[in-house]
Amino acid sequence: MSVVPGDGSSAALCSPELPVAATIARMQRIGDNATAALAIHGAGGGGWEWALWQRVWRAHTRTLQAPDLVPAGGGLAQTRLAHYLAQMRAAATALRRPVLIGASLGGLIALAIAADVDASALVLVDPLPPRGIVPRPAVRALPQDIVPWGSRRRFASTQRALPDADEAARLYAFRRWRDESAAVVREAAAGIEVAAPRCPVLVIACDGDEVVPTAASHALSQQLGAEFWRCDSSHVGPLLGRGAAAIAARVLAWTQAGTHHAAPSQVPLETE
Repeated sequence: MSVVPGDGSSAALCSPELPVAATIARMQRIGDNATAALAIHGAGGGGWEWALWQRVWRAHTRTLQAPDLVPAGGGLAQTRLAHYLAQMRAAATALRRPVLIGASLGGLIALAIAADVDASALVLVDPLPPRGIVPRPAVRALPQDIVPWGSRRRFASTQRALPDADEAARLYAFRRWRDESAAVVREAAAGIEVAAPRCPVLVIACDGDEVVPTAASHALSQQLGAEFWRCDSSHVGPLLGRGAAAIAARVLAWTQAGTHHAAPSQVPLETE
């Protein structure tokens, strides 16, 4: 994969409990150069995963769209990654130089389409890595055509997946998980070729992620010349955990910064 040179700077997010007043103040000082954002969810989820982030964006008169990935006409069993790529490419093209944000599978999709849609910035949260990045995500064998994450969901599994969320958030997620195409999961886990984005990139990796190795996210950030943040969250904790709103505010500040560099004066960070 060809990449755009960058400084590959690295930082660790502070505890979500710390005040985000500095972040909010920073955003209030920024002008009205608002750019719409398109947020892409992960496998088995939906646009609902971005609800907390949307509240943060709305509170600062910014737009964050979070559409669902829609199965192909033949249903999930006939759905392939190309279907999701085409949907999100069309959604992003309808926006003017959007900020692309993707989590997990959505991160891979956002990375894959960023160059095509002239994204102004790219934020990848625990992204499934493209081909050539190691270590690879650990995905169990999927002999069936559909992964029954929704139809056979168990609340205990949601609790294990979201140790950093409160019970209300866990119940919110439990009621909304959906089944997923096994072919899409296999394709994404194996990795696809992507073109290097022509915009600033931020990669966020979670130390509690049991799906995407932190080392893979770090390797991706180095190849892309991206800024790299680490946080103490689960795989979907940045979207649904107790610290989700604080992380969303810091990401919004980063997307609005002229340099796209989250210095301590802009966003509360601890440098590694």
